[in-house]
Amino acid sequence: MAHSIFIDVDNIYLGGKEHHIQTGSGFVSVKVYGDQDKAALITYPDLALNYVSCFQGLFFCPEAASLLLHNFCIYHISPPGHELGAAAICPKDPVPSAEDLADQIVEVLNYFGLGAVMCMGVTAGAYILTLFAMKYRERVLGLILVSPLCKAPSWTEWFYNKVMSNLLYFYGMCNLLKDCLLQRYFSKEVLGNVEVPESEIVKACRKLLDERKTKNISRFLRAINERPDITEGLKTLKCRTLIFVGDSSPFHSEALHMTSKLDRRFSALVEVQACGSMVTEEQPHAMLIPMEYFLMGYGLYRPCYFSDSPRSPLSPSCISPELLSPESMGLKLKPIKTRVSQVSYEKRL
Repeated sequence: MAHSIFIDVDNIYLGGKEHHIQTGSGFVSVKVYGDQDKAALITYPDLALNYVSCFQGLFFCPEAASLLLHNFCIYHISPPGHELGAAAICPKDPVPSAEDLADQIVEVLNYFGLGAVMCMGVTAGAYILTLFAMKYRERVLGLILVSPLCKAPSWTEWFYNKVMSNLLYFYGMCNLLKDCLLQRYFSKEVLGNVEVPESEIVKACRKLLDERKTKNISRFLRAINERPDITEGLKTLKCRTLIFVGDSSPFHSEALHMTSKLDRRFSALVEVQACGSMVTEEQPHAMLIPMEYFLMGYGLYRPCYFSDSPRSPLSPSCISPELLSPESMGLKLKPIKTRVSQVSYEKRL
């Protein structure tokens, strides 16, 4: 039976240490939280975001934070120039490609002396981490992907990204650009309309977007808009992959396509109802139980002092072997609906 260990989530997560690491493609910022003797979980955010605007909702959810901070040291990687207080990158510096950004990650791991890591990414960040996992399979334990991308941009997405690129160039972080980005992240339920004001999470994200340097966003946007199709390489992934996607996400069909191309033995899909792309902020509680089942495959659990939580009544002492079967991943819990491929829980070496 697991022992109860007290974790002061607020103090751990509000602390942390920031590292600025020189890589072959420029500097990258990494914010580290927790005990570095634990297994590593690295995160990578979506376009124009960093760990505060992309993952704070998840890590401020007490049950999810306890699950992750109990088992992992968190390494939040920001795309170049997206960290808090970042200065504008010199225009003469080469613009890194998506592959360059994936290669930066292995340099970050080497800097900290890390071996194989768990990865969590949102949309553009999910693409970078998937590409990283394909190139460096021995360095990845598993993937938790939120509204991921795997194909080259469609004509619609390419055109939309070009519009955003022009807005950045001519007008900077204007209200129209913010609206474009917010529609990328969130569902209509929280964006509001003429009758219903936008939610607090949208207001907070809108405010945080003001802090981004437009030239830095343009560089990441260019890398993502020129990304290659990595669909054919997905079958080579042997790590477990858990995919979340909001059913109102503009990338919903992309996530379904990606799931269909992954090895069914090692992948699972969770569709979150009435939610946009950024499930980590809009409905972080919807991620809790699927993540718990997913991490059980690695022998990882939440501390048992949360075992009476109505959202997740799981503890190591009350889990029957039947619950770890592939079929049990098909949870029917609102607001979650799941379409799940079989997941192998055989212990990986």
